[in-house]
Amino acid sequence: MHKGRDSDAVRRLMLGQQLPLPGYLRSDGAEMVPADLFALADEAGGVDRLEAWFTAHWADPTAGTAEWNAYLSGQYVCLHSVTPAAIQRQDHLTTAISAAANEPDAGSAEWFEPLHALVDELDALEPAFTAYDRLRFDGPTSRDTCITAMRARFPRP
Repeated sequence: MHKGRDSDAVRRLMLGQQLPLPGYLRSDGAEMVPADLFALADEAGGVDRLEAWFTAHWADPTAGTAEWNAYLSGQYVCLHSVTPAAIQRQDHLTTAISAAANEPDAGSAEWFEPLHALVDELDALEPAFTAYDRLRFDGPTSRDTCITAMRARFPRP
């Protein structure tokens, strides 16, 4: 499951809501977890401190708890590295990109470069998604709507 770790011990941490569940379960039974599964726990000072460290990155405790629960679900497959900063940045970028299409100057020469800078930054944060992700999330992914569609709708001049 995770190189250099006892698989059963890792599963116990996952089931004990101390680490995220696998993002994918392959048809051969392999549980797919990120290579940096323990990076946040290490940064927090250990698995026992991870939840408090993680949720403290949000000013609103309710939002922090919601993000912690999303993190634990294993469904944060939308980021190369699942960190509080990356989660917050992705949220900011998807909101800004979605709003950009409705701005009064949408499509203008001055508008293109800031839009594409946001799209490029999001592109660097997110890996490619799978067809399964579209089923799992019941529709298009943020990559589909905020990167691929925006680049198609507003190609660079």
